[in-house]
Amino acid sequence: MKKGITLFPLFVFLLFAGLFIQSCGDGTPDPVEKGVRNYSHEIATKWNQMFLEADRHAEGFRPGPAPRALGYLGFAAYEACLPGMPEYNDLAPLYSGLSIPAAGPGEYHWPTVVNAVYGYLMPRLAAGVPTQIKQKMADLEAQYNTRFQSEIAPDMVQRSQQRGQAVAEAVWNWSKTDTYGHEAYKDPFGDYDWQAHYQKPGDWVATLPGPGKGAFPYWGKVRRWALPETEKICRPPLPYSEDTKSALFAQAMEVYAQNTPTLSYEGEWVAEFWSDDLVDLTFSPPARWIAVAIQVINQKNSDLETALEAYAKVGMAINDAGVGCWNSKYHYNVERPQTYIRRLIDPNWNTNLENPLNGENSLTPSFPAYPSGHATFGAAGAEALASVFGYAYSLTDRCHEGRAEFIGTPRTFGSFYEMAQENAWSRVPLGVHFRMDAEEGVRYGTVIGRHVNNLPWKK
Repeated sequence: MKKGITLFPLFVFLLFAGLFIQSCGDGTPDPVEKGVRNYSHEIATKWNQMFLEADRHAEGFRPGPAPRALGYLGFAAYEACLPGMPEYNDLAPLYSGLSIPAAGPGEYHWPTVVNAVYGYLMPRLAAGVPTQIKQKMADLEAQYNTRFQSEIAPDMVQRSQQRGQAVAEAVWNWSKTDTYGHEAYKDPFGDYDWQAHYQKPGDWVATLPGPGKGAFPYWGKVRRWALPETEKICRPPLPYSEDTKSALFAQAMEVYAQNTPTLSYEGEWVAEFWSDDLVDLTFSPPARWIAVAIQVINQKNSDLETALEAYAKVGMAINDAGVGCWNSKYHYNVERPQTYIRRLIDPNWNTNLENPLNGENSLTPSFPAYPSGHATFGAAGAEALASVFGYAYSLTDRCHEGRAEFIGTPRTFGSFYEMAQENAWSRVPLGVHFRMDAEEGVRYGTVIGRHVNNLPWKK
């Protein structure tokens, strides 16, 4: 009896050992090993860092083309790796005219797939960047190809590269059918005449220094990922009034009081920390939320699957934020605080937006005020990040740590929404927005972010 009891565990052990040896010996890998989640976020993060560098030096990319590019990049990487993400859904059928190539047989190396997607798409979507930045993109792709070729079998490298390039090409060809978005960076102003649209006091007036034109007046017609056509416009602004007891006059006085006679250190810190207005100085305001995503993903050491979801959601959310916000801006056509204050309060008043690279001061972005683009982008990006990492995620934002041209000292926040609120408010002490622009931007951007989050990402 004792002998039988002793032999039974041995029999079970030998049985499972035999099964294990058989599964290893027939060359069939454990399906878990194929999963995207089993790889590091490194390759996706390196490419998004590359985009931030490109965006910093790209003329005509802020505010619309940058988030548009990030939307297509994030979506393409997500779709290319979908066969290795069994818990996620294919989103491509949601979009008319888009056909994603099916994955062929065989095992894929997902970091190689991602490298191929970004290596193909980024130089095309960011075609207006300086030549040296394009060379850095080519070098980055080559660097990882060399590394991966030393780590995996040649046939897997080739199969994975072909997968990434095929999906990227399909997405690129589809992106080109977006008439208003494709290559819009080449002519941000189009044939729009702001003077022809000035019909009454309170309508937007082009401010100087600046181009004297309205930037991206037709961006409201660009393709969206999730924002419904019926919600492509935000709530109306406060009614125009010159009455000193009106709500609008009170908000103008609030802007005026921020830097009259001087701006406080805290106000300057907040304003400069979130500005991101100027080409060659920093990346753009919408891309800031990819910079935030990078910090979180690095901090959590996220897997590749999580990173792809986060980058896709943020890119698609800020794309839709740009479309809805700019559609609303040119619909309501609200003047900037600078125009209102100089006309009714102080003709010598200046904004706090200055360019340390060329010495220009009293700058104001060259498009209507309401709602705030910063606020709309920020809330949409924050909502997308919160859906992945949690609504109470605390973060110290180090995007501009060590900068000497402005106050880039890190700031700590208890949630992404808290970041979005301060980002929105920062435009008031900077002097380029009314409170109503910021508050409606946060509300509207949150709605937009939720539309992206509500896409059928998970099965």
